[in-house]
Amino acid sequence: MNLILFGPPAAGKGTQAKRLVETRKMVQLSTGDMLRAAIASGSELGQRVAGVMERGELVTDEIVIALIEERLPEAEAAGGAIFDGFPRTLAQAEALDGMLQHRGSGIDLVIRLKVDDQALMDRIAGRFAESGRPDDNPDSFKVRLDAYNTQTAPLLPYYKGQGKLVEVDGMGSIETVAGAIDKALDKPR
Repeated sequence: MNLILFGPPAAGKGTQAKRLVETRKMVQLSTGDMLRAAIASGSELGQRVAGVMERGELVTDEIVIALIEERLPEAEAAGGAIFDGFPRTLAQAEALDGMLQHRGSGIDLVIRLKVDDQALMDRIAGRFAESGRPDDNPDSFKVRLDAYNTQTAPLLPYYKGQGKLVEVDGMGSIETVAGAIDKALDKPR
């Protein structure tokens, strides 16, 4: 099964994806994690990515798509992938559909975590105070949230039109959200 966890930054996609990795043995393809690993490597690509992320901007489609494509064989061997933070644009969604179709696969389900923007701002301020992660800076986060709302949220009709979109209230406890996700995953298609 190939699943997209959809929602703005700090909505809990990473937390839920990690749980699904443990409970369902799926492979998490987190563009955020992949990009942070590139930054940590100190490579030229990592340095370019660092500057983009610190400004709260989105990394180019070419870079993100290449990172995803590189990990697809691992996901296929595990029986499916959880796409976390990807796709972010219609061009990325179409590229993903094309990559998967070329490999005889596709997206099975898109779960949208519905959350409140102000609650996210409060959550990110607390996370930044605890971890100091550069991409959790409240000012950068506001840029990322605005980018999500203008560039990524328009993907909802794309997946709804394919009959793959399920909405889950992302404002509940981790366990409540997990239960709703499991229910969606276990529903016969």
